[in-house]
Amino acid sequence: MRKSAIGVVGGVSVIAGVCGGQPLDNPIPDPIVHGDIAIELELIAGGMAAPNLVTHARDGSGRLFIVDQAGQVRIHQNGGLLDTPFLDVGDRLVKLGVFGTQDPFSDFDERGLLGLAFHPQFDVPDTPGFGKLYTYTSEPVSGRADFTVEIPDGRSFDHQSVVSEWRIDGGNANVVDPGSRREIMRIDQPQFNHNAGMIEFGPDGQLYIALGDGGGADDTDGQEFFGEPLVGHGKDGNGQNINNVLGSMLRIDPLGNNSANGQYGVPGDNPFVNGEGVDEIWASGLRNPFRFSFDRDTGDLLLADVGQNDIEEINRISKGGQNFGWKLMEGSFLFNANGNDDGFVEEDDGRFPDLVRPIGEYDHDEGLSVIGGFTYRGSAIPELQGMHVFGDFSTDFFSPGGRLFYMDPATGEINELMLGLDNRELGLFIKGFGEDENGELYLAAGTNLGPFEDFGEVYRIVVVPTPGGIALLALGGLVAVRRRRA
Repeated sequence: MRKSAIGVVGGVSVIAGVCGGQPLDNPIPDPIVHGDIAIELELIAGGMAAPNLVTHARDGSGRLFIVDQAGQVRIHQNGGLLDTPFLDVGDRLVKLGVFGTQDPFSDFDERGLLGLAFHPQFDVPDTPGFGKLYTYTSEPVSGRADFTVEIPDGRSFDHQSVVSEWRIDGGNANVVDPGSRREIMRIDQPQFNHNAGMIEFGPDGQLYIALGDGGGADDTDGQEFFGEPLVGHGKDGNGQNINNVLGSMLRIDPLGNNSANGQYGVPGDNPFVNGEGVDEIWASGLRNPFRFSFDRDTGDLLLADVGQNDIEEINRISKGGQNFGWKLMEGSFLFNANGNDDGFVEEDDGRFPDLVRPIGEYDHDEGLSVIGGFTYRGSAIPELQGMHVFGDFSTDFFSPGGRLFYMDPATGEINELMLGLDNRELGLFIKGFGEDENGELYLAAGTNLGPFEDFGEVYRIVVVPTPGGIALLALGGLVAVRRRRA
């Protein structure tokens, strides 16, 4: 036996020995192949640093709100970007650039402006949520956090994740009132990475917030990370600790006030209310759940959790209290946190029956970091109806080799989308996805590794055009096509 793993499964502490089995060199040998669905990408906006989300306000305006990691929210309307940002929080952020060079092709960061959500009542006058929106930002440590973890004396937190409420300007619906900010919660982050950052309102009207495990590797104190021993994870890891919020999805009512800080509400049906665990937690056992989305037809919550050594996964969160395994498992495989060496995955021997396995997964033969997307409910590409469209950041960290995938949520089968008539390579780092009011999807990407300069672009996912506008017989069926817009 190498060591023991201590976790919380179903709210109950468990201790289980992690046997020293053989690492799996190729845990998922079958490759992801191209399916029979072809799409094209239509450039709609450029000149941003690192767009990572495209969303809408449910207000019938047709506006797209593009979140740029460097700190701005831009509006795309009537075929172009408005000159004035909708919101600019750049001066609130930590200084981005892990290596300090801010070179767009060799420096990177996972911090920044990472989330934006509009209240479901945003367009309903005389309601508490009218004109309100919420952001998730990475900010310098400033005062006492609402949630923290233990770190040794002499060490400091890297930054704080902050969820804030804003209101639109009363005289201009295309601008946020900068003086309207209200802080909802502040969370200490021990390392710069694994911030997750997606926030979104569910069909129940509650705000869901995805948080990573605090960063580093193995979710275990002592692992060397950027020249120093990892802190802020404890021996058990944050993902398996329901007594802190890292490595979890939270569920709150931002208009309520029964939280400890009085700035938001805690729904009474959250799984750990009146029991062990943090009241705000909805799901646990997550590593870096950078993006999730709700299916606008079924309400299903699908979450993409970025893996460490081998496995990228997509999970369905169907009820509160579910534990998705990290660091006891990576995907559907056992994870062996191997001290100051990188951990590895082993075959699942069934020792953790209460941990929820992913509905879709792939290994690092296919990419590096899963980027969650949306279940398609638009009308432009009928073949995609009901499929979950997502991607992988890149097949190589310093070369733009993102891949576009789709998954059948019913079976977990993953295929790669064909891109254009020539089925070409994407040639971009995938940073995020988006959905408009009509259910059509968008890709946020760029040739730059990090959130610097102006290489970021947003594309609409459209049908494949042909010169005559005629139907195209793709590999698996008839694909209706339209002329590409100028």
